[in-house]
Amino acid sequence: MGWYILKLFLLLPLIGGMIWGSLKLTQRLQGKFGGPQGGTRAVRIVETTMLSPTMRLAVIEFHGREILVSTSRNGLTRLAEAPAREVVETAA
Repeated sequence: MGWYILKLFLLLPLIGGMIWGSLKLTQRLQGKFGGPQGGTRAVRIVETTMLSPTMRLAVIEFHGREILVSTSRNGLTRLAEAPAREVVETAA
């Protein structure tokens, strides 16, 4: 019984550390290989709203335009398009 508890106290933090390390490595590699270089992105998700477990509305900014799309199991559907709004930051 004592050997089991000793293994538990040794292996549980080791497994937790391996999970944490793999998540950090994934985040670092995603930043290097996941997008365009230079820090500018052509597409940005402005806002999402879940309508049901299988449907979601999303506002996507692309080349100065905001596009409202619906996502479902069947794919994406463009619903509306408008010029992008100016981002106003408020000092807290």
